[in-house]
Amino acid sequence: MITLRYHIVSITAVFLALAVGVVLGSTAISGRLLSGLSDEKNSLAQQVNELQNDRNALNAKLTEADEFASSVGPLAVKDRLTGRTVVIVTTADARPADRDALTGLLKSASATVTGEVQLTDAFTDPSRGDQLRDLVARLQPAGSQLPTAGDPGTRAGGLFGALLLLNPSSNQPQATPEETASALAGLTNSGFVKATSGVKPAQLAIVLTGGAAIGDSAADRASTVARFATQLDRAGAGVVLAGANGSANGTGAIGVVRADTAATSILSTVDNSDTPAGQVVVVMALSEQLEGRSGRYGVAGNAEASSPGTAS
Repeated sequence: MITLRYHIVSITAVFLALAVGVVLGSTAISGRLLSGLSDEKNSLAQQVNELQNDRNALNAKLTEADEFASSVGPLAVKDRLTGRTVVIVTTADARPADRDALTGLLKSASATVTGEVQLTDAFTDPSRGDQLRDLVARLQPAGSQLPTAGDPGTRAGGLFGALLLLNPSSNQPQATPEETASALAGLTNSGFVKATSGVKPAQLAIVLTGGAAIGDSAADRASTVARFATQLDRAGAGVVLAGANGSANGTGAIGVVRADTAATSILSTVDNSDTPAGQVVVVMALSEQLEGRSGRYGVAGNAEASSPGTAS
């Protein structure tokens, strides 16, 4: 006779068998899963090692390329700017090492650097734009005319053009030494610039920036520098806007210029001035500016060529 006890024992045995089967099955699955994960980990580790080796090899090649560019750079630009004068304008984020390297190459090119003016953080601060614009109007040299555009970058570019660049037609200063000294002193006292003593106007200018701007006001700051450099170019024989890696993207001054066809038609840009090769290109681009030509040079996607004369 099948009793209740028999049913209970049978049901218990079934569930016990299921439990044993689940345990045994999960153990086998876990073993296969762990084995698969271990294999995948080893494969990923191998890929990481290969990528690290590739990166190290590329870094070694870049180092060799920089060393080569540093050694041949002075020869590449030798006497390209004989008898020419150049003023250097730097932004607050420009690297001093890049400025010094460019100064050395300009000397190799037989150019004379007439001084340096650094634009401070306040110069590109949107909250001080009205103050800069008003100050520029008060410091305008007699007989000069500021651009009609109302933004502070363009207005400041008009003032600096009169102060720092020679008239491209007559090769004569566009402001008296007293007007230049007074204007630079006013800008310095207001915290907008820092200038070396005895800055003199030049035929050409380099505007040297850092990389991509960061922060909430990045776009406004980049726009101010871009418009400043573009207007500065209209006042003299030529200007090159140079920046470090990242300066050609949307938050960099070079990126702003390259998005404006009117600006790129007159202003040359170099987006890798933090490398020896890029620094050579800056000097070559200055020489090209004297011929009335401009270009977008460097390694960014919106560059047209690596250097003048290499466009495809």
